[in-house]
Amino acid sequence: MKLGFIVNPIAGMGGKVGLKGTDGKEILEKARQLGAYPEAPKKAKKALGILTPLIGDIEIITCPGNMGEDETIELGFKPKVIGERKPTFGPEDTEEAASRMLDMGVDLLLFAGGDGTARNIYNVVGDKLPVIGIPAGVKIHSAVYANHPRSAGEIALKYLKGELTNIREAEVMDIDEEAYRQGQITAKLYGYMKVPYERQLVQSLKAGRPEQEESAREAIADRIISEMESDVLYIVGSGTSTRPIMEKLGLPNTLLGIDIVKNKELVASDVSEKEILEIIDGKKAQIIVTVIGGQGYIFGRGNQQLSGNVIRKVGKDNIRIIATKNKIVSLEGQPILVDTGDDEVNNMFNRYMRVLTSYNEEIMYKVKGL
Repeated sequence: MKLGFIVNPIAGMGGKVGLKGTDGKEILEKARQLGAYPEAPKKAKKALGILTPLIGDIEIITCPGNMGEDETIELGFKPKVIGERKPTFGPEDTEEAASRMLDMGVDLLLFAGGDGTARNIYNVVGDKLPVIGIPAGVKIHSAVYANHPRSAGEIALKYLKGELTNIREAEVMDIDEEAYRQGQITAKLYGYMKVPYERQLVQSLKAGRPEQEESAREAIADRIISEMESDVLYIVGSGTSTRPIMEKLGLPNTLLGIDIVKNKELVASDVSEKEILEIIDGKKAQIIVTVIGGQGYIFGRGNQQLSGNVIRKVGKDNIRIIATKNKIVSLEGQPILVDTGDDEVNNMFNRYMRVLTSYNEEIMYKVKGL
């Protein structure tokens, strides 16, 4: 069996510094200036590590350097490397690699990146061969990704061993990053790719929000505001479910970023991981976070500023989860998910936690660290 392996080394670099993506050379350079560092190679290695039992039994075709070669060699594989090592990386490199792997007859394409990377793969591969994505980007709307890097490895392992034969067509979605940074979500369906499917391991497409949920979000906001204590820093997560909190306080809301409130006044808006850590140092703080409808994540998708380091400093008992009943129903019994990239922090969440669903209603719901 032949496995194609592609890593987008710059995927996800804008997350912790609050840039909401890395599309475009200017944004990538800004991310680096703010102290961002590559996350995708580490996540890709977690996925590929699951496949080490197949060393000697599969052929891995990959790209030079940190586009896949480094990770495979570190794990003991002897890959076939295609293409030339380049000082910079762009979408055309992903497409060129995918095209060559398609021509070489790979049985499965395993790739690490975000929605932009999925689009690049789709532009070349379409529905011609099965793929599975390793989630490494800031925004992961597409359903071609596993729910965690290790899950991507598990899917690939089962598929290559012939133990997983169920294939589904999964959506490739992406949004306009420039509009995203301005607080507008403009999502577009680009097509479908074939994905080896196991419900527990593959993430769902992000669900939209019914308009009738507005009153539920308003009630949740009223409850949160009524509970706010003096001199406590409230780190308000991104999303439409948290927006009513800021609106009722009469404060500007970043919507797709992270804001900090104290004594019902704005302390800082659209903050990065570094800024959060500096502001809350030595102070009492609480995180208010919502569930992504359909997918179930509270950390690790679109809010990488709320990193493992931030969560450690705030403390797991100072995390307030909010979600309308419709969002909970959309999970179809699956747990709420945490994927911070920090295994120790993820494991802190393997328990039942309170979820505020209306002004006077809370439920206990299972949370799972990936």
